[in-house]
Amino acid sequence: MKKTIVTLLVVISILSIFTVAYAQETVKVGILLPLSGPAAPIGVNSLNGHKMAVEEINAAGGIRALGGAKIELVVADSGGDPKVGMTQAERLITKDGVVAIMGAYQSSVTYPSTQVAEQYEIPYLVPSSYLPTITERGFKYTFRVCLTADLASREQIAFLDRMGKLTGKPVKTLGLLYENTDWGESTAESWEKYAEEFGFDVVLNEEYPANSATLQPVVLKIKQAKPDVLLFASYTSDAILLAKGIAEQKIDVKVYVGTAGGHADPVFIENVGDASNYYFDLAETSPDIDLPLAVETNAKYKEQYGVDMSDDCIKCYTSTYVLAKAIEIAASTDPKDIRRVVANIKMIPGQKGIITPYEIEFGPDGQNLHARAVIVQTLDQKRVVVYPAELALPGATIVWPTPAWAER
Repeated sequence: MKKTIVTLLVVISILSIFTVAYAQETVKVGILLPLSGPAAPIGVNSLNGHKMAVEEINAAGGIRALGGAKIELVVADSGGDPKVGMTQAERLITKDGVVAIMGAYQSSVTYPSTQVAEQYEIPYLVPSSYLPTITERGFKYTFRVCLTADLASREQIAFLDRMGKLTGKPVKTLGLLYENTDWGESTAESWEKYAEEFGFDVVLNEEYPANSATLQPVVLKIKQAKPDVLLFASYTSDAILLAKGIAEQKIDVKVYVGTAGGHADPVFIENVGDASNYYFDLAETSPDIDLPLAVETNAKYKEQYGVDMSDDCIKCYTSTYVLAKAIEIAASTDPKDIRRVVANIKMIPGQKGIITPYEIEFGPDGQNLHARAVIVQTLDQKRVVVYPAELALPGATIVWPTPAWAER
């Protein structure tokens, strides 16, 4: 009898040791972002979205199905370089032992780094990269939360068409300005396609080197072409140069429309000032969207970091909650189990952590089936959701067309 009791006590002690160790386990998740180089401000803002989400999740008990395991972010800097991004993705997987990766903002980095993750069968959530082919390769471990460049471009062109009809002040000619990256070129290709579909004339199609020291020649081409609308696919430094150049030359354009990127970076308004007013920008969400949880979350973020959440930051925050929920449901740190749940998950706006205005549900190709756009406009140096009406706060108004420089 004594021998039996002793044996049971030993077994219980061993189980207790394993239980404590299991409860203290951390779940490592890789974050790949440009934390140096021209896109660093957006990278840091995006990282803060991931960090705040993890802090909330861990404070609420962590991954309960894993004994309260805490999520640990392992952060890697791509520097905006595709080759560095690939190396960092492999390091996160083989050296750091992450169970999933989120990143990498720039499509030129996301495209090859997702290929690395696919090779190692590690789930990779893409909060904000628009290159369509990221989810067109038959990969099983890549899941994109955001729009594609094709979907985004159609939303922009359709917005121009609809606003012209609603106001009785149509625009007819377009100027396309985009950087020579995967994102820029794929966006321009879609702009051209939808411009033809909606009956717009493209009078300027200008590709320029990303992160240029000067864009004055491009500004002069805008002045000569005189388009009604300027569409931009620019990261931060280029967006600033173009906006300042247009303001200095006092070029009157009826409508300016960004494609997130640099125009969504808070640094853009800080550097351009009043010249940023009246710019429209394509986004997928915004701190002032008519979604109470989003407004509440942004208030907390602003108190913690001193600025509003950017569009990319919001998608990174939401993506973190999606991944955490998948790990919780899988009750496993096996990447294959996590991948299975992510592929079948469905989360809705207003659910804890989901502050995008659309559901999260992935199709067979890994593309979010419900991603959609909103249009924001900068007024008095503040970005405000103005379209569609159902997502704009009461009282939000659209200024269309842009007042001439002489009238400002």
